[in-house]
Amino acid sequence: MQIVLITGGTGMIGKELTNQLLQKSYQVIVLTRQLPENNSILPNISYALWDVKNKTIDIGAVQKADHIIHLAGAGVVDKKWTEAYKKEIQDSRTESSKLIVTALKNNTNKVKTVVSASAIGWYGADITPGANPFVETDDTSDDFLGKTCKLWEQSITPVEAMQIRLVKLRTGIVLSNSGGALAEFKKPVKLGIAGILGDGKQMVSWIHIDDLCRMYIAAIENENLSGVYNAVAPIPVSNKKLTIELAKQMNGQFFIPVHVPVFVLKIMMGTRSIEILKSNTVSCAKIQQTGFAFLYPEIEIALKQLCSK
Repeated sequence: MQIVLITGGTGMIGKELTNQLLQKSYQVIVLTRQLPENNSILPNISYALWDVKNKTIDIGAVQKADHIIHLAGAGVVDKKWTEAYKKEIQDSRTESSKLIVTALKNNTNKVKTVVSASAIGWYGADITPGANPFVETDDTSDDFLGKTCKLWEQSITPVEAMQIRLVKLRTGIVLSNSGGALAEFKKPVKLGIAGILGDGKQMVSWIHIDDLCRMYIAAIENENLSGVYNAVAPIPVSNKKLTIELAKQMNGQFFIPVHVPVFVLKIMMGTRSIEILKSNTVSCAKIQQTGFAFLYPEIEIALKQLCSK
């Protein structure tokens, strides 16, 4: 039984990924800052302590692992982008990566693969929405998220020098019933309002939570995968199409489309509104060429499945 060590395992993606790994008969160790009251809630799952700020990590857990999946990082849109929180966003990613790198470098281990989260914030905004999808070889943006993603990816790269296969997944907007963007999109729809953000023309590169978790598992199991891959569905959609399709799945024809003005979003979100309004069209051709097949390639079937639960 192979052992997967997960950071960020208590988050939205981490919880679902843990479930899928357990279903595939992996043993999972979740790195956490605080152990749960029952340290063996499910068979084949256990918990180990780490503290990024104090640079401590359970070396025994690292040495047991065959693979590491690194998801840890403060939520990008969870709080107002003060300078202090922007630093936390960056540090939570880079310092945690450095802690993993140091643990692997200074201790004997059997880790074969490290799969690290990244984000499509690497690319910045479309010049023309939908016209030329970003690919993995494109340069990073010089905005805050672009710089953050670059530092994030650089911080985990040293594991390659240890002959450990490294895969980085630049993740789009994750659609899940357990939180994240979809929960926010659903709020006005529950009131019968399809809240289209700005003019609604901005492209959204999204991925269903199940496909994302399957991609992480593929990164472990397919030894031919290495380097950077975009973790997005094959068909990006406009914010307007996503919102209207969600409203249809939830309410049939009983909803009112309403455009939320840009100035309102800026008042509500501050500088974070830039990300909400940004058009970001990203290609998944590279991961498809490895043989990965999406269960939910189109927004209609993704939202139908999510709204049926």
